[in-house]
Order: sequence, then structure tokens, then C-alpha cells
Amino acid sequence: MKTANPFASKVMEMAERETHGWKMMIGGKWVEARSSKRAVTFNPAYDQPLAEVPAANAEDVADAVAAAKAAFPAWSRLHVDERAKYLQRFADGIRAWAREFGMLDTLDSGNPLPAMIDDANKGAGLHDYFCGLGMEMKGRTIPTPGGGLNYTRQFPFGVVGRIIPFNHPISFAAGKIAPPLVAGNTVVLKPAEQTPLSAMLLGRLVEEHLPPGVVNIVVGDGPNCGAPLASHRDVRRVAFTGSVEVGRSILASAGIKPVSLELGGKNPLIVFPDVDIEKAAAAAVSGMNFTRSQGQSCGSNSRVFVHAKIHDAFMEAVLTLASKIKVSLPELENAQMGPVVTRRHYDRVMGYIESGRKEGASIALGGTHSAAAELKSGYFIDPTVFTGVKHGMTIEREEIFGPVMSVVQWTDEATMLEEVNDSEFGLCANIWTNDISTAMRFADDIECAYVWINGHGNKRFKGAPFGGMKSSGLGKEHSLDELLSFVQEKNVNVRY
Repeated sequence: MKTANPFASKVMEMAERETHGWKMMIGGKWVEARSSKRAVTFNPAYDQPLAEVPAANAEDVADAVAAAKAAFPAWSRLHVDERAKYLQRFADGIRAWAREFGMLDTLDSGNPLPAMIDDANKGAGLHDYFCGLGMEMKGRTIPTPGGGLNYTRQFPFGVVGRIIPFNHPISFAAGKIAPPLVAGNTVVLKPAEQTPLSAMLLGRLVEEHLPPGVVNIVVGDGPNCGAPLASHRDVRRVAFTGSVEVGRSILASAGIKPVSLELGGKNPLIVFPDVDIEKAAAAAVSGMNFTRSQGQSCGSNSRVFVHAKIHDAFMEAVLTLASKIKVSLPELENAQMGPVVTRRHYDRVMGYIESGRKEGASIALGGTHSAAAELKSGYFIDPTVFTGVKHGMTIEREEIFGPVMSVVQWTDEATMLEEVNDSEFGLCANIWTNDISTAMRFADDIECAYVWINGHGNKRFKGAPFGGMKSSGLGKEHSLDELLSFVQEKNVNVRY
């Protein structure tokens, strides 16, 4: 395997050994796909095959669901404190292998190593958080006329299908199973077919720390693996993170069962003329997630609305900061920005850049494949900033999911707000102003579910509910709301 960091080869050898040759974890056992078919995952930094993994289909999904269903009664009957003890040991195992998980994600996704090590620790931290919330799954008493007792209790659903995307593999694989498990459900986890390796290694910790069948990991594509998981009659709850298009298909497949969706974003960062320009520019560059995921994040502020009065000074500051970002092989210990995830996605992002040119926007920075010789074969795109972007242009309207920022000038508040809200997305927004009245008014008027005032989308906090409006999703994450979404309420009425 070609690599610029010897640790990468050691991690690949260790992970292949621990997963018994890249097998799936179902019912506490390492298994191949029933069809014996395998798929290839690629290293996007070199455009080279990385590993062969099982290509699961509906039969494998059925096996995983059956294993989860069999494990559910015993797991759900444990007191939440007992489940928390299991999960905290599991989280400690993730932290112990944080560098290994981080390197696997770097090789598989192209995201820079330091950010992926941080992702592993964030995934473990969500177990700590939700384990601490476990006792909040409590019922209510309701006054009844004529005496008696009316009360409610919380019960887990049973088998939960968790389908995750490619942009933060271990963070999502580890962290997003925490709330359903704390709530007493069992889980079938399907990682993205582009980046399954860290989830497969997570199976080794599942084997070591959790009862068989409590967590099952299947690897395959959406039509053959994801859709059968969402539609399976014994999967009582589905949670999906990914694109709007796939989210719609999940809803169509799931039928009558609770579904939560964390989908796309075309998030505005609005800059008023009274700000500290340097700070606002730094927030725009940081919030674009150039250096964590090459802009491949639903929270990236890919639309920047800047008042015309400060546009030129703001652009100068943005371009100064963005031009300092070093694109490099992502497995380097000091890597800042790597390649996008696949050749197909590279072509998609480059297609959007070309559409921006054709529709009349100007490229102020980037827009090309990174020039360094060692990056020639990979899917590297330099940080890209468009100016002269008009509302309605393709790059301003559609989610690119890549390192492309579009800057729109504005002069009239009402027109700007109308353009901000004229989007199918409603995930995040960022408002930069020193006028508290303006900040609070716009926070109310923007049609989205998560707002930063004088901040940016890299900073989210456990306990603050995260989710979307409009096509950006259904439900909340990272909060008590998420934990309670994995239980169902039963009412009991007693006459005496």
C-alpha cells in the first residue's frame, strides 16, 4: 500500500487481522456476505484500491436484524445503569484506538489525520454524554377525575437501523449508536459503502465489550443493503444521516415507523457592516470546513452574504486565510486538507465549479486540482472561493458538498433575507453583527433550525439539539431530544 506515513501500513495490517480479513459483525460472529460477493474501497489520496469488504444484501440484513431481535429482550431488561457500564467500557476501547480509527478514516475517506483522531474521541464522548442522560427516560403522572392513577412509562422500540454517511465515519459509527443503545434498543449499523473500514474495526470492540447481537454491522450499498434495512418489518425505528435524495428514499422504504433524518444544508453566513472583518472572515473560512472534511459537511457555510460596504476588505481577509491552507497527503501527522472521497464525487464537485464559471461567477481562489506532484493521482481540489455570485445560480442554490464557498454581496436587508430563505434547505445559519437587535431579529426570521450569532458551524455542543427544517431533516440529535426519540411512551390507567 502506497503511503507517506509508515503508521498507515501498520494500522491496515492490524485492522485486517482484528476483523478476520474484513468481515462483518453479526450476532457476535465474523461473517462474509451470504453471496460471497465483495466490493473494493479506494484510497482517495492515491486513487488506489485499499481493501476488499463484503457486499451485503437483503439476506445479510435479515440475518443482522434477526440477531438484533434475539438480543433485544435481555438488553432492554437491563437497568440503564447496567447498559451504561457496558457502553462506557466500549467508549474507553474507542479512545484507546483513537489513532488507529483516525488513520483508517484518513485512508478510507481522505480526511486529514488530526481531524479524524479527534472524530474518534468525539464518538466516544457521545457515549459518555448519553450514558449520563439515561435516568431522564422517565414517565409522568396525570391527574384523573374521580380518583385513580394515570401514568406513563418509556419503552425501547426494539431493533433500530442506523445508516450513516461517508464524511465522518468513526465519529458517526461510534457516536450515533449511543442513544438507541442507552435507551435499550439493539442496533443494525450500516456504514457508507465508500468508507466502511473504521466501522468494521469497531466490530472488534463490539465483540469484546457488548453482548452478542446488541450491535450488528453490515456493509453494502444503498439499494442492496440500506433499503432492505429501512424496510425490514422487524426494524421498528430508522435513523439516517446523508443526502436529501437518499433521505426521501428511506422515508419511502420505511413505511409506518418512526424515522429521523439529518440531511443536507446550504447554510448562509451573513455578514453585517458593523463587524470585526478579520474575525468574520476567519469564521467563514473555518466554518466552511476546508480543513476537517474538504467542505464535505452538512454544516458548512457554503453561502456567504456580505454587505457591499465591507465586501472588498472581507474578501481580502478570506483569501489571505484560505490561501494559507495547505493541501497535502492526508495521512501526514500535520495534514490540514486532503482529497474528496471518490473519483465520482471529485467529478461532481468540479462540475459545479465549471457551472459557476459558465453562469458568470468569478473564481477568486482555487477551482483546480491541487498542483503538487505527490497529489497528482488523488482527488484533490484546492480551496475554492467564488465572488460575483448571484442568487439562483447553481452553486448558490444546490449543495455541492465540497470545498467551494460562494460569496454574495447585499445592500438591502429585506432582499437579502428573502434570498437566504429561498432554499429547500434549513439546517444552519451564521449571523455576524454587533447589533443585538439585528442579531436576534434575524435569528428568528431565518428559516433554519440551528443558528450561530458571531460563531460558525464548526462549534456544536452536546446538549444543544441539532437538526433541520424543510428538506434538511426530521428530528434532533446530540441532546436529550435524541435519546427520547428512541423510546416510545405507554400510558397506564389504574382505577381504585
